[in-house]
Amino acid sequence: MSLNLTTILRTSARANPGRPAMVLGEATVTYGQLYGMAERFAGALRGLGLKPGEHVALLLPNVPQFTVAYFGAHLAGNPVVPLNVLLSADEIAYHLEDADVAVLVVWEGFAANALEACRRTASCRHIVVATAAPGAEPPAGTLGFGALLAGATPLTDPHASSPDDTAVILYTSGTTGRPKGAELTHFNLYHNAEYVRTRLLTLSDNTVALGVLPLFHSFGQTVNQNAVLGAGGTLVLLPRFDAAAAAGLIQKHRVNLLAAVPTMYFGLLHMPDADRFDLSSLRFCVSGGAPMPVEVMRAFDAKYNVNILEGYGLSETSPVASFNVLDRPKKPGTIGLPLLGVELRLVDDDFVEVPAGQPGEIAIKGPNVMKGYYKRVEATTQVLRDGWFRTGDVGTIDADGYYTIVDRKKDMILRGGFNVYPREVEEVLYAHPAVAEAAVIGVPDEALGEEVKAVVAFKPGKSATPEELVAYCKQHVAAYKYPRTVEIRDALPKGPTGKILKRELR
Repeated sequence: MSLNLTTILRTSARANPGRPAMVLGEATVTYGQLYGMAERFAGALRGLGLKPGEHVALLLPNVPQFTVAYFGAHLAGNPVVPLNVLLSADEIAYHLEDADVAVLVVWEGFAANALEACRRTASCRHIVVATAAPGAEPPAGTLGFGALLAGATPLTDPHASSPDDTAVILYTSGTTGRPKGAELTHFNLYHNAEYVRTRLLTLSDNTVALGVLPLFHSFGQTVNQNAVLGAGGTLVLLPRFDAAAAAGLIQKHRVNLLAAVPTMYFGLLHMPDADRFDLSSLRFCVSGGAPMPVEVMRAFDAKYNVNILEGYGLSETSPVASFNVLDRPKKPGTIGLPLLGVELRLVDDDFVEVPAGQPGEIAIKGPNVMKGYYKRVEATTQVLRDGWFRTGDVGTIDADGYYTIVDRKKDMILRGGFNVYPREVEEVLYAHPAVAEAAVIGVPDEALGEEVKAVVAFKPGKSATPEELVAYCKQHVAAYKYPRTVEIRDALPKGPTGKILKRELR
């Protein structure tokens, strides 16, 4: 039996070759054009001497070249290693070496760092540079993406990959130690995208999605790129999030699917002159990547007459593991129910299921769980046991089977023998009328081990004193939970998907 992730794009291209697949600015790429370029990229990889199984890294923003190279590499049987476009040269070199990358495809704006990194990596044999202008000359020592495709013989027969072959090596964020590459199979990713397309959101060729989530991230790859293209829909690309630009594209293209992280919803909710945009076309709104503050969800739902569905997943789970669903009541603040065929359970440090009613670390088992971390047997055995993946997230389950994330296990604050879960305190801060962003962290304390600290940023034109915020929290949480200190910043540091980076606040 064979299964190649390219089936997602190939099926839609054969059914509707003339339909728009991707839009970037004023340019539109049809399904026939997109798949034809993927075939040429696959042929180019073979022409460069790559054998099936060798790895291709992508250092590309949200541009059609990402999707061409992504599916083209799968066509040729070459696993893809998507890289964060914000990486430094040192970080790129680490990823290239760790993943044994043979070819690096990079956007012109990142070429200098890529060249430096590739020179330091023995396995990296070729750098392919994609440019905004198709005929632009690439830097010396590199190959031009457009010229490479133009001179290639298309590879029309997809490599006969098995369902368990590695399709993508997706590096974790590296919040604890150096990033590790999660090996996701063709079946992992195909099944997850098909579930989103057919069960979670029932997408069709009438779907128009805003592609604002980075395609190098698992959320953007599965929920936007793979699910939407598998449905024969259109993906309107926005390489960098800007609230007004996003709202303008939603209005112009009548976008009906918005997959975003909470900070993007907040940006759309509070942008200046928000009422000048017509967002009435929105039908499906999904949130993930970070906890969605309940107040933000309720305000967005009310303002735009939508129903944001919050879900949960990780790089290691392809990524979707659970979601609030359309045909059952939504429970704001929860991550919903496990996907069909996916199991969740709450366990203790010994991997033993905790008694009913108690919080525990969420473990996941199902067709979405990775095969392991690339070249890291010990790290894999630490998190995988009998098919169960330990997430590092602490959660609870209610009587209806809905799960709630209490917090990241590693972010839990141990104050004087009491567990303080930052998410609970953050929810209180988000409900304060002046607070736009909030993060709660533990700081060393000689007497208590750790003390609770909050870092906040305010909404435009709003303010409060640290003392006022401390007093506000004291009204809503137990005495051992409220922050003793509050730091005020203009904005909180965020990663490329909009997730607040607590490691930079500690």
